Amino acid sequence: MSENQKKQLEQQLWNIANTLRGKMNADEFRDYILGFIFYKYLAEKMEIYANDILQADGIAYKTIKEDTEDGKAYIEAIREASLEKLGYFLKPSELFSEVAKRGNNDSETVSSFIIEDLQRILTNIQNSTMGTDSEEDFDNLFEDMDLNSTKLGKTPEARNEIIAKVLAHLDKIDFKLEQTELDVLGDAYEYLIGQFASGAGKKAGEFYTPQEVSRILAKLVTTGKTKLRTVYDPTCGSGSLLLRVAKEVEEVNNFYGQELNRTTYNLARMNMILHDVHYRNFDIKQEDTLENPQHIDQRFEAIVANPPFSAQWSANPLFTSDDRFSQYGKLAPSGKADFAFVQHMIHHLAENGTMAIVLPHGVLFRGGAELHIRKYLIEDRNYLDAVIGLPANIFYGTSIPTCIMVYKKCRENPEDILFIDASQHFEKVKTQNMLREEDIAKIIDTYRQRITEDKYSYKATLAEIAENDYNLNIPRYVDTFEEEEPIDLQEVASELKALETDMKATDQSIAAFCNELGIENPF
Repeated sequence: MSENQKKQLEQQLWNIANTLRGKMNADEFRDYILGFIFYKYLAEKMEIYANDILQADGIAYKTIKEDTEDGKAYIEAIREASLEKLGYFLKPSELFSEVAKRGNNDSETVSSFIIEDLQRILTNIQNSTMGTDSEEDFDNLFEDMDLNSTKLGKTPEARNEIIAKVLAHLDKIDFKLEQTELDVLGDAYEYLIGQFASGAGKKAGEFYTPQEVSRILAKLVTTGKTKLRTVYDPTCGSGSLLLRVAKEVEEVNNFYGQELNRTTYNLARMNMILHDVHYRNFDIKQEDTLENPQHIDQRFEAIVANPPFSAQWSANPLFTSDDRFSQYGKLAPSGKADFAFVQHMIHHLAENGTMAIVLPHGVLFRGGAELHIRKYLIEDRNYLDAVIGLPANIFYGTSIPTCIMVYKKCRENPEDILFIDASQHFEKVKTQNMLREEDIAKIIDTYRQRITEDKYSYKATLAEIAENDYNLNIPRYVDTFEEEEPIDLQEVASELKALETDMKATDQSIAAFCNELGIENPF
């Protein structure tokens, strides 16, 4: 599929999404359209798999009569295989294309009211997984799709009409699932999530990291790696950052994540499945990461995160005996959980791993407990590998400048810390600042080669960091001061003299015009 065809598909899906919009806000109609796309994906995947099984018998899955003995035998055999392979099951009559057809059938003999039918099917998808290994991954996946919500229409008939219309439009789109080398639907899904984020204001930060920042984080943690056993995101949102890491290497064996928001947690699981990540290869949990961690005994080869900036957390004194925090002697402040996330991630980092986290600039220089934690991480542990300053206004919902901190437990360059100031390298697009390809490449090349460049990057020794009392504010290490050109006072005096001569000539011209017109000279 060409880039142009890909963009056409993305635009088609966005147009269909706007069919649903009505009076709903961005995150509400997002849940419906992404849910319908996910249902279509599951149905088409099911049909392709079933047809492959039935190929030897010369039967198409859709043609099976569900109420016959032979049909029941076929369906039962396919159900068992599908639950093992795909993790879920759909009957022929439950396929997306069949429901879309029923909803848009003009025949009076066939009911076109599909809301109850569709709601039952979505429930059946979840129920089909009960008692299997995939049960947790499909549990309540469609709970945010209330098909009887008045937001879709005031009457059942109005709701049915809009849903049938959306299904009909989606049914016409070929997601090319049989072309396994393409990830057309996964890319389109990511595009839609990004579009919804751009219209969601402050809420966008809860579920989406701008693609350019995701790419930087992914490239940082995959430096020197072609395969990863594990990747983890403790605040995984829609899962886009985890999936971005997978694009930077040949293979990721297992994905792990945790997300507090229930709706976003559902989105993350859908996103994993839509990108063809097998249900056995991802483990996304829904809980508060700091207060109730779900992967506490596991260590990960790559860790990425864009946690909520300066979030509140309990800072409960009981955490001083928690393995994640106990060795530091102090907890992050209750009003600023930034370093609590850092400590949590370091606890989970494997000895050969790399972690990269986006944080507000305050973590670099604030005092108190945060200074104490910074000092411990650098002086006692020597885990901090790099600090990268990003441009302001590149995240949805906030214009503050941010930074990326890179940590390793076994550093290849333990004698210094690399500082990069990329804050002035961007392109302004409408109201948002965007990192260009060359900006991303410059950051990554500078990090990987540990380049020192005037006004851009600097390798600070640990002694220099100590001299600065563990203040990591980037301008202390990367001097971006632009000296003003010296002023030639003689030249300025000559220009002023010439200007005075010109003004006298102008005054004389005005006086001449006034005399000619017979009016009073204003000068």
